[in-house]
Amino acid sequence: MMDKAAADIRTQTAKRKRTLVSAMIIFLLIPLTIWFGIRFLDDRRYLFISLLIILYTAIPFVMRFEGRRPDAREIVVIAVIAAIAACGNLAFFMLGPFQAGTALVIIAGICLGPEEGFLTGAMARLVINMFASQGPWTPWQMFCWGLLGFLGGLCFNRDQEFSKKEVDFKVVMGPLICIVVSLALGFGIWIVSDAQGPFVGWWLYGFGAIGLLAGVLLQRRRLPVDRLTLAVFGFLATFIIYGGIMNIAALVMSSSVSGSGVGLDWGSMKLLYISGAPYDAVHGLGTAFFGALLGPVMIEKLERVKIKFGLYH
Repeated sequence: MMDKAAADIRTQTAKRKRTLVSAMIIFLLIPLTIWFGIRFLDDRRYLFISLLIILYTAIPFVMRFEGRRPDAREIVVIAVIAAIAACGNLAFFMLGPFQAGTALVIIAGICLGPEEGFLTGAMARLVINMFASQGPWTPWQMFCWGLLGFLGGLCFNRDQEFSKKEVDFKVVMGPLICIVVSLALGFGIWIVSDAQGPFVGWWLYGFGAIGLLAGVLLQRRRLPVDRLTLAVFGFLATFIIYGGIMNIAALVMSSSVSGSGVGLDWGSMKLLYISGAPYDAVHGLGTAFFGALLGPVMIEKLERVKIKFGLYH
């Protein structure tokens, strides 16, 4: 019993260590690397920056094998899911942002864990852009998809089976109420301050992000895995986090193009957030739809694979 308790303590300590390293890589090292590429490499060495991001995301995954040899099956599962996510995106390319790839990345994070979710998202986005087109947007997209996979692994309860019938509306209502209250507060400030420009812009993204963060902090427990929660989380995370970051990326990339009329100023940023809102909304709806549609099948299959081969425990 004492040996088992000591082993559990070591496992939890190693898990916290990996999560801390992952957070430092995601929120510090990768943004600094993207900034380095923009500032010192003229935003033209995007493939080099993309490969660096893949290398960074592999560090927490390799830490899992501390004290033992890596199992090829664990690596193969990540490669297969990344390939499926890439196919899910490319298969619906004619529908624009309404595609399955983002939902599959979130599902990968839920099933495999935050570190594996980030690695899956970053790899899948790099593979997609090998077919769709590489550019200075690739590192940004890799970061955003990886971040969604990481958050999926952190926010959802991996130890809970997928619920097909029982849906706890109270769990979803908490974060939703926080977002609605935050947006209402932002709308009130927008009216009182007589701000220029429509509310559908950075106001929507900014106060939406504040509400989402408040909802996650007040939740104090991980989300259940069911269709409704997957759909709501997928829409909000895609619209606010992915859309919010990629609009900043569009601002940075456009400002470096001569004659674009876009500069690193407040007016250009507001314009990009306003014009990007419909695109991000469609992207979020696609993530919600495919998350609810594919969630039961993918999570059930992945859990069977994990149990059969003893993976990621």
